[in-house]
Amino acid sequence: MASLTADAIVCAVRAHGEHGAILRALTEEAGLIAGYVRGGRSRRLRPILMPGNLIALELRARTEEQLGGATVELLESRAPLLAEPLASAAIDWATSLTASTLPESQPYPALYSALSAVLEAIGVASSARQWAAALARYELLLLAELGFGLNLEECVVTGSPDNLAFISPKSGGAVSAGAAAGYEERLFRLPPFLRGHDASPSMADVLDGLIITGHFLDRDILDGRNRDLLTVRERLVSRLGRAVA
Repeated sequence: MASLTADAIVCAVRAHGEHGAILRALTEEAGLIAGYVRGGRSRRLRPILMPGNLIALELRARTEEQLGGATVELLESRAPLLAEPLASAAIDWATSLTASTLPESQPYPALYSALSAVLEAIGVASSARQWAAALARYELLLLAELGFGLNLEECVVTGSPDNLAFISPKSGGAVSAGAAAGYEERLFRLPPFLRGHDASPSMADVLDGLIITGHFLDRDILDGRNRDLLTVRERLVSRLGRAVA
């Protein structure tokens, strides 16, 4: 019998049968895990099986291929944040993206740590600007972990690491200010925080970063097919934009 005991971040829950639910949760060592929670739609378990919550997960299955039965215990609730539209939209997007794009049972410890940091920031940051920057960096890391990393270390035209100011929407490579001369309108502006050079970016820079990661997520991972998921992100970015205004 296959078994797993681990802390996990609830990423998605859907009804199964009359009372049960299928849980998808991200663990540090086993990656994204799916399991059937008996009574998962009950009044007792619904507050535990909320996206963003940290749970103690125990999973048991007769074989590796079988959907296992899961039992859960709440370790940390993010339910109070779901009453705030901006925070709720951010949690919805980050967890839905994770559940929709990661292959199951593949370890992504860096993504687990980064998602944990995003959720923690949403709960404690004094402004949306701080956690939105963490969210953009999470998206950037997810792209890299799935094999679609961007080259932000050197200019794709000159090979120089200096004065990188733009990024090509086609190649995903950085472009220096000099090499971009005359073509700026065809490129994305590259905010320094995406390269780790600005610990406290402005919201305008954060939005520019989200435009970049959103473009490559749509093109390379979501492939324009998951409109419901993209709508969640568009709603979030729109709300962040209004916060700037």
